[in-house]
Amino acid sequence: MIEDKLIGIAHVPDGVEMRLVQHGDDFTILLEDNELMSTQASASEEALATMTCERLSGRTSPQLLIGGYGMGFTLRAALSVLPPDAGVTVAEIVPEIIEWALGPMRSLTAQGLADPRVVLVDDDVAMLIDAAREGYDAILLDVDNGPDGLTRRVNDCLYSQYGLAAAMKALRPGGILAVWSAEPDERFAVRLREAGFDVSEETVRARPDNKGFRHVIWFARKP
Repeated sequence: MIEDKLIGIAHVPDGVEMRLVQHGDDFTILLEDNELMSTQASASEEALATMTCERLSGRTSPQLLIGGYGMGFTLRAALSVLPPDAGVTVAEIVPEIIEWALGPMRSLTAQGLADPRVVLVDDDVAMLIDAAREGYDAILLDVDNGPDGLTRRVNDCLYSQYGLAAAMKALRPGGILAVWSAEPDERFAVRLREAGFDVSEETVRARPDNKGFRHVIWFARKP
């Protein structure tokens, strides 16, 4: 029997403890005792990128902001479909996440972090959103398990009316705010509409071949 091996421990600034565990060839990041992400369940994180990019079809030099590197599934999926003149800013506030990506999980990175289209920023994605004015064609958020501050309480602001108004200002006309969630949240969908977005909600399976838990992605388009 293959036993779990603890690879590393990280602490989210002003948040909770995260642990990287290896089981055979698979990796899992645990948030305290709960599975936050796993190499065995990446389909919905990849869909966050590919379904967003489908909605940006036809744009020249699209600029994306990805909140949270995680295990890099969203970034790699975006790079696989974006044109050569695209730009992707990745905001990751936990340095150990990047250390794990370049260390024990380097076989999974597929050189995504070294792609010339990518800029890695060690800062809170909320700060980048607040500082931007029509700077992005899309903002992709997967920093929690849904629209609440699970990893950091201050992340609640991202999903508040203030945070949604900031995202609206940061997006170019027709741009998309895409938010990944482990579960439905009708109240968040209402907040998106109240903030002025045109909203669609998609259900995506966690694993390939339409298997695993059902996750939710909101695509909120700026008019």
